[in-house]
Amino acid sequence: MFIVESYPLAVAMCLVTMLCWGSWANTQKLAAKEWRFQLFYWDYAIGVFLLSLLLAFTMGSSGAGGRGFLADLQQADAKWLGSAFLGGVIFNLSNILLVAAIDIAGLAVAFPVGVGLALVLGVITTYLSTRVGNVPMLAAGVAGVMVAIVLDALAYKRLSTGGQKTPVKGIVISIAAGVLMGFFYKYVAQAMGTIDEITKSLTAGKLSPYTAVVFFSLGLLLSNFLWNSIMMVRPFTGPPVPFGDYFTKGNLRLHVVGILGGMIWNVGMSFSIIASTKAGAALSYGLGQGATMIGAFWGVFIWKEFKGAPKGTNGLLAAMFLFYLIGLAVLIASKL
Repeated sequence: MFIVESYPLAVAMCLVTMLCWGSWANTQKLAAKEWRFQLFYWDYAIGVFLLSLLLAFTMGSSGAGGRGFLADLQQADAKWLGSAFLGGVIFNLSNILLVAAIDIAGLAVAFPVGVGLALVLGVITTYLSTRVGNVPMLAAGVAGVMVAIVLDALAYKRLSTGGQKTPVKGIVISIAAGVLMGFFYKYVAQAMGTIDEITKSLTAGKLSPYTAVVFFSLGLLLSNFLWNSIMMVRPFTGPPVPFGDYFTKGNLRLHVVGILGGMIWNVGMSFSIIASTKAGAALSYGLGQGATMIGAFWGVFIWKEFKGAPKGTNGLLAAMFLFYLIGLAVLIASKL
């Protein structure tokens, strides 16, 4: 399997994660013009699983180090397969809530609140699970992100007082999504074996990064029949979504957009997990969740979600981006 052996490469992969995690939701925004997000989400889940298999049989099955995907699967302890699977189930519920929040409140609000909160909780829970990382610097980086979240909330408050409707429900759902999202990563990280620096062998019984991502993705896909079905029958806004609409209202372009969204997101997840073997799970997750800044960028500058906001709002948004950059820089430096 392909193994990351240098810290700069691990950081570069985490930056790709940040870009992917912050950008995939644009596919939802594109599809939302023609059908409900619940229908989009079925294709998204399929895309996540397909990408995990693609990487497992390519990067995960080549190279002299570690174990190939099929060999790793044969020796894996059921406990760790279940741990990675559970991570997918938890993530899927949190992500469906995040997608619902984006649908209600927009990218510029849902991402900083939901994903920013997930970053803070995820770094803490993942560190407590793996005990890898520089605690003071991880704390300082997380603090920078927390300041950015507060600044985004203040900017959003100014938007609502400027005469635009305040979707409080969207903020509440974003918070719920963030709390759940802060706990999924540790289940995937703890299922993975460590790689010996000299022999490049993996811990027996535990999973390679590629196997962990496959079972995470399988948990996401199968749990979609529960979580997304509930969301279709009892949506937060609008009437129930008929299951038949997926087949009668969709077209090839819409299905491709959804699958592409899932694949983009899982490139980020896979790179984060692969990079964590060198960078540490807490840093890998925290840096990848800089996606919050990317998502906010799309919302502010491309989708114009703060258009018409009162004077002074742009200053708060600029400060938000600055504190996110400071927080991310400190997280990167924590492993130097």
